[in-house]
Amino acid sequence: MKIKFLIFISFFYLGCSKVQPRRPINPIPSSTTLKETIKKSIRLNALDDEKILAVIQQDSTKTYQVSPNGFWYTYLHKNEAATATPKTGDVVSFKYNITDLQGGMIYSEDQIGIKTYQVDKEDFIAALQVGIKLMKTGETITFVIPSYNAFGILGDGKKIGIHQSIKSTVTLININNKK
Repeated sequence: MKIKFLIFISFFYLGCSKVQPRRPINPIPSSTTLKETIKKSIRLNALDDEKILAVIQQDSTKTYQVSPNGFWYTYLHKNEAATATPKTGDVVSFKYNITDLQGGMIYSEDQIGIKTYQVDKEDFIAALQVGIKLMKTGETITFVIPSYNAFGILGDGKKIGIHQSIKSTVTLININNKK
C-alpha cells in the first residue's frame, strides 16, 4: 500500500511541475529581413516593367496606354457606338487568350472557351479584373501584364511560370447589368 501511495505522489509531483516554454525553431523575421524582401520585390517588379517596355517599343504599329493599376493595354478594335462599360456586380461574357511576352501561345481562346465573370465579385487575373471595366461590348484589347498583376511568384501551377509576365487579348461579348 505504501508503494502505491509513493508512486501516486511521485506522478502527482512530476505531473504538476512547471512546463518550460520552448523557443521557436524559426524566429520571427526581423524588420531587416522584411525590408530586404521589399527591396527585392521592387527590383523584380522593375525588371518586369523593363521587359514589358522593351516589348511595347518593338511593337511600333500599336499605341499602348499605361494603366494606373500597373499594366499596359492597346485597342485592337474599339466600339465607338457603345457607351456602357461593366460595373461592379455586372455579369460579363468574354473570350481571351494568354501568351508570353514574345507572343508564344500559353492558353488559346479555344482552350479557355467563353468566360462568364461577375465583375469584382470573383477571383480572376488582377489586371484583367480592372481592364474589363474599361471595355465596351464588341471591343478587343490586348493587355500586357507584369507578373505581379498576373499570376505572381507562384505562376498558375501549370503552364505559366513563376514571375512570368503575360499578354492577354480580350474580346468583350456581352454585359448583363445586375440591377
